[in-house]
Amino acid sequence: MQIADINNPADRKKLIWALALGLVALLFLWWTFFGFGGSSKPSANRNTRNPNQAPGSQTAFNPAPVQQGNDEVQAPPLEQLRPVVCCAPPPSVAEARRNIFIYYEKPPPPPPTEAPPTPTPPPPLLVAAVSPSNVYAGTDAFTFEVTGDRFTPEVRITVDGGELPTRFVSPQQLSTTVPAAMIANAGARQVIVRSPDGKVYSNETSINVNPAPVPNFTYIGIIGTQRRQDTAIVQEKGSREILNVQRGDVLGARFRLTSISEKEIVLVDTTLKIKHSLQMTTDQNKGFGPQSRPTPKVESEDDEP
Repeated sequence: MQIADINNPADRKKLIWALALGLVALLFLWWTFFGFGGSSKPSANRNTRNPNQAPGSQTAFNPAPVQQGNDEVQAPPLEQLRPVVCCAPPPSVAEARRNIFIYYEKPPPPPPTEAPPTPTPPPPLLVAAVSPSNVYAGTDAFTFEVTGDRFTPEVRITVDGGELPTRFVSPQQLSTTVPAAMIANAGARQVIVRSPDGKVYSNETSINVNPAPVPNFTYIGIIGTQRRQDTAIVQEKGSREILNVQRGDVLGARFRLTSISEKEIVLVDTTLKIKHSLQMTTDQNKGFGPQSRPTPKVESEDDEP
């Protein structure tokens, strides 16, 4: 290793700088670990006891008020100038998937609530019963009676809206005559008692008009001369029995034969007095009728020339 030459000015200068740097390094290390001596100034005791104070007693410490300048008083504290963070931002969540074909439909509005109807007051008149309550269609006019309460001579009996001449019997009974035209067809008829102006009325009742019984026979032929036709050929529908009847005979223990002609026969109900007309019908398959009656059998024939 080559030794530096002291006589050389360049080498001498390098050596001096090396010694100076080494000395500075030693001083820095000494100051770091040991220091250079000296003592810090002792701090004043805030709780300094008054020499005139008795031992053992304590004195509250009252620091002297610190006066602030006008600029310091008017200036807001730095904490008030800082932005306030209310809460942390919500975490980012991926948007939920949705069906573009599903859309919100507004529900239908609820139906309006209707106020309960006012109860109908009871009628001032009372109808308890009617007589008769059942009749047959096609019968003649009959007497009709109504029983109840609170009737007056001014009220009338109405049948299906038609006012009838009414006889006042008592406050509990009225009477009238129902014409045959009102019961010509089967069905129920509404009956009510009311005044002509309609202010006084009763509860409703009805008359049941039932279909009248009809003959269970068929008119199939006639026997007689051109001047007098007095025998009719009829057939019962249930048993298919053939009967020869004349005027005045009763069929089925109920219907009396009153008229015979080539077109029809007339039967009268002996109970209800209702007339029934039976048109003549020809049964060619059975061989009945005036056009196809069987030829009477001849017991003996004269073969002599």
